[in-house]
Amino acid sequence: MARQKGIIKINGTLGDITFYKTKDGYMAREKGGVEASRIATDPAFQRTRENNSEFGRAGKAGKLLRNSLRTLYLQSADARMCSRMTQWMMKVIQADKTSIRGLRNVIDGETELLLGFEFNIRGKLSTTLFAPFTVEIDRAGGMISMSVPPFVPTTMLAAPAGTTHYKILSGAVEVDFEAETFVTRQTETALLPWNSEETVAIAHNNNVTAGSTKPLFGAVGVEFYQEVNGQMYPLKNGAHNPLSLVRIDGGV
Repeated sequence: MARQKGIIKINGTLGDITFYKTKDGYMAREKGGVEASRIATDPAFQRTRENNSEFGRAGKAGKLLRNSLRTLYLQSADARMCSRMTQWMMKVIQADKTSIRGLRNVIDGETELLLGFEFNIRGKLSTTLFAPFTVEIDRAGGMISMSVPPFVPTTMLAAPAGTTHYKILSGAVEVDFEAETFVTRQTETALLPWNSEETVAIAHNNNVTAGSTKPLFGAVGVEFYQEVNGQMYPLKNGAHNPLSLVRIDGGV
C-alpha cells in the first residue's frame, strides 16, 4: 500500500494500480488477488470461506448491538468504532467451543468478552469519570440499574475546556442475536453544573424483559455541554464524551 502525495488526487484504477480514498488519506495499491469464484469453490480456500463466514456473522452481530445503543453513542463514537466492534465480536465468536469452524456464533460464544468496550477510543470512561459507580443486572426482575454516590464534579470528572455542564447517561439493552431484535431503555440526568459543589446521589433504573434468557448489556456514558447566552451547546470534538459497556450478562 502506498500513500498518494501531491495536489491531484486519483480515485479508480489505472492499469494494474488502484487508487482509493480512506480515512487516512488517498492510497494506491497494486491490483491483484484471487478470483471470487475460486475462493467460493476451491478446497484450498476452505479456511478462507470459514473465516469469511464468521467475519460476516461478527459484522452482523456488531451492527445489531450498535443499533441498539445508537441514541446513546451519537455524540460519542469515534470514526473507527464500527470496525473495532467487529473485531471484538470476532473474539466472542472464536470463543464458541461448541460449533465447528465456520459455524461458530455469538450465542454460543462469550458475549462477556465485550465488557469494557469503548465507543469513543479517544475519550474513555475510565479516564473521564473517576467517581465510583455501580451497575447491577437483575435478570429475573428485568432491571439494569446504575447508581453514583455524591461527588464533586471538578474533582471527579475530567471535562474538556469550555465545559459548564454535563450529563451522565445509562443504557440497558437486551439483544436477541438470532431473531435480530433488541429491547433498549436509557436514562440520563438533567444538565448538571460542572462546579466544585457536591452532587446528590444519582440512581437510574432501566427496564428490560423480566426473566429474559437473552444477553443483557449495561452501558454508562458522559456528555459535556457549554452554556452561551442561556443556550446549551454540546461539546463533541471527539476527545471526550465517553460511552462504555460496563456490565454484561451473557444469557442462559
